[in-house]
Amino acid sequence: MAQNIYNRAQIVDDNFVAFCRDWTTSPNRRIGLDEPVREGAPICGRELIELFESQILTRQLDLISRVLRARDAAFYTIGSAGHEGNVVLGRLTRPTDPFFPHYRSGAFVVERTRYRPEIDPAYDIVLSQVASAEDPISGGRHKVWGSAPLWILPQTSTIASHLPKAVGTAIAIRRALKLGVEPPIPRDSIVICSFGDASVNHSTAVGAINAALRAAYEQLPVPILFVCEDNGIGISVRTPDGWVANAYSSRPGLRYFAADGLDLVEAHRSAREAVDWCRKHARPAFLHLRTVRLMGHAGTDVELEYRSVEDVAAMERLDPLQTSARIVFEAGLLSPDEVLDRYESARRRVAQAAERATTRRRLSSATEIIAPLAPFHPDRVAAAASGCAPTERRLEHWGSSSTLPENLPPRHMAALINMGLQDLFLLYREAVLFGEDVAQKGGVYHVTTGLQKKFGASRIFNTILDEQTILGMAQGFAYLGLLPFPEIQYLAYFHNACDQIRGEACSTQFFSNDQYRNPMVLRIASLAYQKGFGGHFHNDNSIAALRDIPGLVIACPSRGDDAVSMLRTAAALARTDGRVVAYLEPIALYMTKDLYETKDGGWQFAYPTPGEFVPLGQSRIYDEEARDLAILTFGNGVPMSLRAARQIERETGARARVLDLRWLAPLDREAIARHASACGRALVVDEGRESGGVGEAIITAIVEGAGSAIPTRRVVGRDTYIPLGPAANLVLPDEAAIVAAALELVGAKPSR
Repeated sequence: MAQNIYNRAQIVDDNFVAFCRDWTTSPNRRIGLDEPVREGAPICGRELIELFESQILTRQLDLISRVLRARDAAFYTIGSAGHEGNVVLGRLTRPTDPFFPHYRSGAFVVERTRYRPEIDPAYDIVLSQVASAEDPISGGRHKVWGSAPLWILPQTSTIASHLPKAVGTAIAIRRALKLGVEPPIPRDSIVICSFGDASVNHSTAVGAINAALRAAYEQLPVPILFVCEDNGIGISVRTPDGWVANAYSSRPGLRYFAADGLDLVEAHRSAREAVDWCRKHARPAFLHLRTVRLMGHAGTDVELEYRSVEDVAAMERLDPLQTSARIVFEAGLLSPDEVLDRYESARRRVAQAAERATTRRRLSSATEIIAPLAPFHPDRVAAAASGCAPTERRLEHWGSSSTLPENLPPRHMAALINMGLQDLFLLYREAVLFGEDVAQKGGVYHVTTGLQKKFGASRIFNTILDEQTILGMAQGFAYLGLLPFPEIQYLAYFHNACDQIRGEACSTQFFSNDQYRNPMVLRIASLAYQKGFGGHFHNDNSIAALRDIPGLVIACPSRGDDAVSMLRTAAALARTDGRVVAYLEPIALYMTKDLYETKDGGWQFAYPTPGEFVPLGQSRIYDEEARDLAILTFGNGVPMSLRAARQIERETGARARVLDLRWLAPLDREAIARHASACGRALVVDEGRESGGVGEAIITAIVEGAGSAIPTRRVVGRDTYIPLGPAANLVLPDEAAIVAAALELVGAKPSR
C-alpha cells in the first residue's frame, strides 16, 4: 500500500524501521560498553546506548501524541522529532542546574529523569499530553516540559520570553550567596536555556543575551548556557543559512560552541566543552546545536503546503535516530534486530502508558483549574504583614527611639514609602530593590533616596535600561529565594515588557500547579496629573493591561500611611503565597502635602505603627454617615473627590461619602455594592480611560451587587494619549467635572 505523503509521522516511523532492517554492513569494530565510542571521544558504549534509548523513547512519545490526537484523547502535538540531539545536555548537566526548556526539549527531559529512577517519563509525559489532572507538573493545565525535583521550570513560551528570567536566575546564584541567602541549588550550578533559531530574532531574546553580556562585562558571574536548537525554519519561515553563527559566533563576551545535534558522539563532545566552560568560568556561553525538524511544526501543520516533498524527504534522511543507530551498528554495540527490539519495546511502553493515562481524571471544575493561580492564606499573610524587624535592629538603623519613623511628624507619600521600604529591608534580609536610576540617584522622584548607602550595592542597585531585563531578573531572583522589589520607572514603560508579567511571572504558579513561584513587589511610578510634564510617557493613565493579567494583585494607594501599610501587605503576599503584586505609586501624589487649602497639611500622614497593615482588597471610607451620594474612586481621584464632596455640601447641603478602593485587583466588590446601596446614588471617578478602565469593573460590581436601579454616573478620562502641557487637563477628570456629575445625581444645582 502506498504511503500517504501527508502523514509524515508515519513516514518518519517507517523510515527508521526500514533503515534498521536494511542495514547489512558489518561493524567497523566491536567496542566494549565501557570503551570510548571513538578515539578521543569522552563517551563510552554504555552511555551511547542509554542516550540512544532516551532518543527512541522521545520519538515514541511524539508518535503517540499524534495517535491520541486522532482519537481526540490528546491536545498537544508539537514534538521533539529531529531535535533529539539535546539529549546530551540532559546527561551532561546536573538535575540541580535550572533548565528553561524550548518546546522541543523532550529528549533532554527524558534523559534527565535518569537522575530520579522513581519518575516514569513515558507515563508522566503522556499524562501531560492528555491534560490529566494527575500530570505531575501542570496538573492538566497545559502540555509543558517541567519537573520540580529535576529543576526543569515549565515554559509555555514559543517566542523566547523565558530568556530574561533564565538570565536573572543565573545572576541570582552568586547574588544570593553574597547576601547570605543560601540558594536552593549548589553554588556552582549553571542555568541552561534552550530556544529555536527563529527565536533568536525576537527582541526578548536579543535583549536577554545582551543583558547577560553586559552583566558579565561588569564582572558579574553569569553562569548561563544559551542553547540554540537550529532546525533552519520557524513554522514556515526559513532561517538563512549561516545566520545564527554569523550573529553569535563572534559576540564579545559570549563563548560560542557549535555542535552537530544529528551525531550523538560529536554533540556530546561539543556540549561537554560548553557545559564545562560555563561552569568553570561562570560566564555566558552559546551552544549552537544543529538539528532538523521532522513531522512538521505540529500535528496540525501541513508542511507540504510550504515545502516541497523533495525538501521534506531530504530532511527526513537526516533523522538523528538513524544517525545514532548507524553509530551503534558501526561500533558493534547492538545489532539491527536489537535496536528494533528496543524501538518496538518503547512503542509498547508508551502505548501502555497512554492506555493508563487516558483513563485518569481530568480537571473538572473552574475552582480546581484556578486553584494554583492566586493562592491566598489570609492568616499567614496577616501574620507576615504585621511583623517587623527586632527593636534592636530598628534602633540601630534609625538611630534612636525619637527618630523611629512612627515617632516623626507627618510626611508626604514619597517620604513614607522610603521609610516603609527601609523597615521591610530590615525585616527581610533577602529583599533586593533594583531598576533604572534607583541607586545613587534614588529614582527619578527620589523615592529610594539613601537606600543604597544604608543597605549596600548588593541589595539596592541600578539595572540597564530594559524593562524586560528588570522583570526577568526579578523572576530569576525569586526562584532562588530572594524577595525582589523591581521598579519600572513609569507606567508607560511597563508596556514594553508586559508579557514578562502576563505570560511568565503570573503564569508560573498556574502552569506548575504551585510547585514553582516567582514572588515580587513590582513598584511602578504611575498615573497622570503631572501638570502636563513629559507628555504621555510620563502621564500614563492606562492600567487595562495590568487588569487583564490573571492572578496579579494591583495596589494603588492614594495617601502615604496607606502606601506603607499596603506595602507591608504586598511584601507578605509575595513572601508567603508567592504572589506577584503591581504596586502603583501615583506620581502626582508623591510630594502632595495639602488637601483643601495651601499649607493645610491635610494630605500628610503619620508613619503607621509597625504591625499595622491594610488587608488585601480592603477599601477605605470617608464620611460613612453621608447618605446622599457614594463616590467610588482611587489614586488621584481620592483627594479630588474629597474636595468635590466638601464643595457639594457647602453649596447644596448634600453629603457624599468617598470610597477609596486602594486595591484595584481584587476589588472590594462588597463595599462598592454596600455603599452604593446605602446612598442610593453612585458616582464613579476613574482617572483612567473610558475603555478598559477600572470604572467599568466598579459599575459592574454595583449592578451585580446592588442592582441596576441605582442611578450611576461615571467621570472618566478620555480614550486618548495624554498630550503635553496644559492640554492634558482637557482629557482627564477634574474636580469641576466631579462636582457637576454629583450635582446631577443628587438633583441639585449650584447656588449662585
